[in-house]
Order: sequence, then C-alpha cells, then structure tokens
Amino acid sequence: MNSSLLCDSIRVAIGLALALGFTQSLAKEQLNFVIIFTDDQGYGDMSCNGHPTIHTPHLDRMAFEGQKWTQFYSSAPVCTSSRAALMTGRLPVRSGMASSKRVVLFPDSAGGLPQSEITIAEVLKGVGYKTAMVGKWHMGHLPRHLPTTQGFDSYYGIPYSNDMDRDPFVKGNWVMIGKTSPWSIYKVPLLQNEKEIERPVNQKTITRRYTQQAVKFIKNNKEKPFFLYLAHSMPHIPLYSSKKFEGKSLNGIYGDVIEEIDWSVGQVLNTLRKQKLHRKTIVLFTSDNGPWEVFETHGGSAGLLRGAKGGTREGGMREPAIFWGPGNVKPGVIREMGSTLDVLPTFASLSGAESPSDRAIDGYDLSGVLLNRGKSPRKEMYFFGGAQLSAVRSGSYKAQFREEYGINPKPLDKPELYHLGEDPSEKYDLAAEHPEIVERLAKLGEKLQASVKPVPDQLVPRIAN
Repeated sequence: MNSSLLCDSIRVAIGLALALGFTQSLAKEQLNFVIIFTDDQGYGDMSCNGHPTIHTPHLDRMAFEGQKWTQFYSSAPVCTSSRAALMTGRLPVRSGMASSKRVVLFPDSAGGLPQSEITIAEVLKGVGYKTAMVGKWHMGHLPRHLPTTQGFDSYYGIPYSNDMDRDPFVKGNWVMIGKTSPWSIYKVPLLQNEKEIERPVNQKTITRRYTQQAVKFIKNNKEKPFFLYLAHSMPHIPLYSSKKFEGKSLNGIYGDVIEEIDWSVGQVLNTLRKQKLHRKTIVLFTSDNGPWEVFETHGGSAGLLRGAKGGTREGGMREPAIFWGPGNVKPGVIREMGSTLDVLPTFASLSGAESPSDRAIDGYDLSGVLLNRGKSPRKEMYFFGGAQLSAVRSGSYKAQFREEYGINPKPLDKPELYHLGEDPSEKYDLAAEHPEIVERLAKLGEKLQASVKPVPDQLVPRIAN
C-alpha cells in the first residue's frame, strides 16, 4: 500500500472511531434542556437582531455560539395559548386553551391546561429527568392546574401575568398606570410549589430571584439529566428592574428590563460553563408573543415586522429565537421555519424519549437542523386569533383571511397574500396576482381545521363566588 492510500485509510478509520465514540457518548449521557422564555419581547428587542439602543451582550454571544433562527414562531399571539402550545407541541385550540370568548386565563378563571395533555416535563420525566419550572406559568393557578401537576418536580413563580390582581381602588388611565405604578398595587402572588410565600410580589427583584432559583436548580442537579423551564414575567407591563439596572439602558425602562434579562441569560449560561455542563446542555431562548405596542415605548419593538401582540401578522407571532449547545448545536443563522410547537418533539428526540402517539402533535423534530444533519421539516405555519384560524403560511407565502386583531376576528372582504422572503413587513399584497396560491393556502387551512376536534373551552369557566 502506498503512503497516500495508507494516510487515507487512517483518516477514514479515525473518522469512524470518532463518529462511533460520539454516538456512544450520546447514548450513555442524556442531554440537559433549558428553555428561557420571555413575556411580550419583540422580534427587534435584542442588539443581535438590530436594536440600536438595547445592549444584550450575553444574548449576542449566545447567538454567535449557537443558532439564531430568523423565522421562528410562537403558535399564538397571547400568553396562555402560546404557553400551552410550547408545553404540549399542540395547537392550543386542540386543548381548549384558545378561546373566541376570553383572551387568556385570569385570577377568577377556573380552567387550565387539562390533565389529559402531556407536557415536555412529563415526556422527559418518563426517561429519568429532574424537572423544574421557574417563573410565569399562566396555564391555570388553581392547585389542580399548577406545574407540579403537569410533570414538574418543583415550581417557583407567579402563576399568571404580573399586571393582574391590580388594586381596584387605584384609578386612572390604564396605559399611564402601566407606566408609572408602584409594584405594590399589583397583588400577584409568589408561589413555591403550591404554597403562597409572598403577596404582593416585589417585582423590582423578581428577575433576579428567578435567576437565583434557576442557577440553584442547575447546581443541585448537575449529576443527573434535567429540564429547566425559566419563564420570565417581563417585559410584560408593568415594567420593573432591580436597582443595579435602573437607568442603565439608552432605551429607558423597557431597555433596563431587557438588559436585566440579558444578565440573567448570562448567569444561566455561565453556570452551565462553570459546572462543565455546557457541552451536554441545549438552551433555547425565545418569547411567548410579540410586543405590546399599545404601551408605546414601554411595549417593545417587532423591528421591521408588521403587527404586535394580540395580532396574527408577523410582529405578533414571529419571535426572537436562539438555540445554544456547544459541541452539539451547529453555530449559524437559520432562515428556515421553526416554532415553539416543535420544542416537545425535538427534545423528545434528543433525549431518547418518544412524543405522544395517541393524539395530534403539531410540532416537528428540529434536531436535524440543530445537529447540522438536515433542513427544517416545518413548511407550514397556522396563525390563530383566539380560536379562529386567521392566516396560513406555506413556504414563503402567507395568506391573511381574517382581521389581524381580536379573539374572534372577522373575515377580510378579500384575502391578502404576502411573500415573506421578499416582503417580511407584509406591505405588498399579491393576492390579485396569485389567486391560485391563495386558494392552495385556504385548502391547507380547511384541512387543518377539519383535524381539530371540539373540546371544552378552558378560558371561559370562572371560580364560583
């Protein structure tokens, strides 16, 4: 054998050995998973997504070391529905967690995520994971609906939105109250598992306290596989930051809040590095829906995207998204579609678990993209306003069939069509030029709706007086 052939043979042998070793190491050692979920953060609210006055160095580094997805969607433009979809991999209309009668769950709500639904936490617990939820839950605050009944070993957080339980004696314009109110007028509770430990919550310290709980969980579970769901209560209004971040951002109080969340991300990632867990952990950072534009500069920015929270335009449901996992997640910018719906099947695949097979799962396994083994299997996205299908995307085309805002949006007089590759801001309606595409997307929507079975509306029932 000549020297050239010998070298080639050695290289092939080494490559096979490394590949075998990598496969065996994955089989022996399960990956950890962390989801960092913000509330009402806009697509444009990171410096790595182009914001000129919000400074997010930890998210920027996370994006550089990981995958920044530019077409990643929440499955709903409001809190309760989007969180139900993240946890179950199912459109919220399938579980009764989207409604045409009430926007989200409130402190007087009796409903919540049904026990029949299977969450990411339950899937991962089935293959030996320790699980923890820290932060905003908003899928039912009564004991039968709390995270500890849905696969989480522990819970620390506010069970619904931080603007709820407002003191009824405080009068004034809602927008202005949201901008200037002291934290003590919002009587929201802080829970540890099922026990209330503080009320009202000092919201100036809540981001820091969530972060401390998350770091503690990681350190206490470094010897076993774990799943941490860290869901920040902000930048949902009212906005509060700790003293260290007050007045720090050029973007005002909204920027202060985002920059403290960025600090929190840094604390989590640095803990993983220090505990030597970074090469066996995958972290996802994203948001539940778009910015709340009615609060003007206190409501965030969707960047170049049209629309905002509560709406089915891009700005309401396309989210900032970063996957990070040194040694596992291939760094780069991903311009293919993904969704929070895809998290359950992706984590199931990577952990060796199985997605539920006895029900419709609307998510796809994105592990091929994360590990640089293939393209995203997601080719369509469905946009619901409340329980009404309002828009459909397939490939680069998106058809809007109903009004943008509301939980019971009216049909448009004429459908609209946009090419989101050439026109991500949805400015130039192409429906008249391509009626055949509108028709094709309408049929996709009809097929999807035919697969949805009627279930009880979880957002309507109220606690009896």
